[in-house]
Amino acid sequence: MNAGTRVEVVLPGKVEPEELQIRQVAAPAPTADQLVIRMEATGVSFAEQQMRRARYYDQPPFPFVPGYDLVGTVAQTGDGVDPALVGTRVAALLKVGGWASHVVVDAADAVPVPEGISAAQAETVVINGITAWQMLHRKARIRAGQTVLVHGANGGVGSVLVQLAQAAGAKVIGTASARHHAALREQGVTPIDYRTENIPDRVRQLAPAGVDAVFDHVGGRNIVDSWRLLAPGGTLVSYGSASTRDDEGSKQWPVLKLLGRVWLWNSLPNRRHAYFFNVWAGRALNRGRFQARLRTDLTEVFGALRRGEITAQIAAELPLARVAEAMRLAESGTVAGKVVLHA
Repeated sequence: MNAGTRVEVVLPGKVEPEELQIRQVAAPAPTADQLVIRMEATGVSFAEQQMRRARYYDQPPFPFVPGYDLVGTVAQTGDGVDPALVGTRVAALLKVGGWASHVVVDAADAVPVPEGISAAQAETVVINGITAWQMLHRKARIRAGQTVLVHGANGGVGSVLVQLAQAAGAKVIGTASARHHAALREQGVTPIDYRTENIPDRVRQLAPAGVDAVFDHVGGRNIVDSWRLLAPGGTLVSYGSASTRDDEGSKQWPVLKLLGRVWLWNSLPNRRHAYFFNVWAGRALNRGRFQARLRTDLTEVFGALRRGEITAQIAAELPLARVAEAMRLAESGTVAGKVVLHA
């Protein structure tokens, strides 16, 4: 690959992982207030899994380059951007476009990665870390001594949620398949097997008065149980609809149903609260404020990673050319942590 070439992965339509296309195009150039990042690490998150099935509620029309986030080195700066940034490692949240060797971003969207953190380590906590941090601290506002329920405690977001909650002094109950229970117990989590145990009954045994927060990526009928398990003053944060991943029909409908439930529950005369978390909320209304908040929160996440409060859970590292294998692995449900792609 020469300096003027970009390698990218294209999602051409609703296809199997093996039908993802790898192509070479001219490398991009930055315009004013932009920079080019030479990708060192990107990843496979649940969003790309939904996009492959045309199930992500606001994905762009096919074809497009997926890739929710990336970490890399600044290769070039445009007018108005400090040229001293060239050679520094940064992270960026994109929604799409990260599965490529070179990516153009607005300079204000690039967050510095501290020394001592590798690109792959940082990649595991960009979208997963910012989602976990904001749900825990900006929505649920967890405090020491509280008890939280994390669905999918071994997953990309769930594993970071567990560690951040424990760093805040909370007790954690986590749902996961049995193969992950030993690892969760070693972390101090009380595991529940979502396949064989009655989750509501088990949670009520562990927290008779209810839990202070539930973090639910499952959606569907599961969300009703999550709401009912809250203690007075508790908070439900819904951030996905994994239970509808393989459904046909409208991709907006599961999200609209969740939003409707949240609106209804918050209108009821009770002391509990519900949120549907969207990491992009507020970006269209005030981009500067959104960028500042993202930078602040991701810097906090990187700090927690450096201090060892959270660990970089890398499930596997594969080159971009093996993206189909990476997608299959991420979708298998057999790994803990993030499947990372590198250029």
